[in-house]
Amino acid sequence: PSFGFLFDIDGVLVRGKTPIPAARTAFQKLVNAQGQFLVPVVFVTNAGNCLRQKKADQLSHLLGVPISQDQVMMSHSPLRMFKRYHEKCVLVSGQGPLLDIAQDLGFCQPITIDTLREKRPLLDAVDHERRPNVLVSGDFGFKPLSVVLFGEPVRWETSLQLIIDVLLTSGYPGNPYEQENYPHIPVLACNMDLMWVAEAQSPRFGHGTFMVCLENIYKKITGKDLKYEALMGKPSRLTYQYAEHLIRAQALQRSWEQPIHTLYAVGDNLMTDVYGANLWQNELSCAAAARCRSVLVCTGVYSPHPEVPLASGDGATVFHGHRDFSFEPALVEPDHIVPDVDAAVDLVFQLENFAP
Repeated sequence: PSFGFLFDIDGVLVRGKTPIPAARTAFQKLVNAQGQFLVPVVFVTNAGNCLRQKKADQLSHLLGVPISQDQVMMSHSPLRMFKRYHEKCVLVSGQGPLLDIAQDLGFCQPITIDTLREKRPLLDAVDHERRPNVLVSGDFGFKPLSVVLFGEPVRWETSLQLIIDVLLTSGYPGNPYEQENYPHIPVLACNMDLMWVAEAQSPRFGHGTFMVCLENIYKKITGKDLKYEALMGKPSRLTYQYAEHLIRAQALQRSWEQPIHTLYAVGDNLMTDVYGANLWQNELSCAAAARCRSVLVCTGVYSPHPEVPLASGDGATVFHGHRDFSFEPALVEPDHIVPDVDAAVDLVFQLENFAP
């Protein structure tokens, strides 16, 4: 094969925990009788609340074909490359097995929001029922030197408060705020999705919504912009660069000698899947792949009926992408629109004259 697939998961293969019927049909076309993939495939998800192996196991069960963790790219996977932070104490936010995820990525001293709250219980004051009855003071024992946002947390008020505390005290939460501490300690964020699709009829808040809250609170308090050391997950270039690396590693492992010329990014979200694929296509002049093509499915966030992005009352475009990404109409134009992932596979096989 001279091409490979980058598959989104939510809205393409599943809605919440419910499989999309076309997914299993599609993947039967992508493997041989022994269950080996006929083309290189990487699952590129903006989810970040579990380890790669768990996601691979879930996909194997869902699709009825064996998936390895080397085919799975979580939103946080590129953090493996940020080795300069691995030895430092980092505050991690999100849900799921955060310490396991952080350590699997190479971080040696991760601490969670919950651990910070236990050490500094007076800082979490929004929920009156959770305020301590007895004042507790003790040695903090660690100093976060950076903040890693894996995904949306459960208690937003707690995470927002404690992250702001860490940023405005240079890693000494509990101390008075110091306005002159700018730029603040590094912040690395994964998954900028404003919304995502589960079983509900309308999209749900994603980690991008949490980031909007954090950015606006920081700006309201300090008058300055929250700055990110790195943004990961679709639509960042970093994510597609890493995904391409995984595609080539698969081809090498299978001893496929023909170069991979085209990557087909199959997704359901104009602001992440399509925007990211098009952004990466603009960068491919200096990369190994010849081109990246976006294939939009209609089983998730995207609906062929209402126009997305929406237009506000004054005619301006409503941009659901992250603050640090500019809106360009050409970047949200998919190369192809198909009903579902099964139709996407058929289309690509036809375009590539590929007969399994």
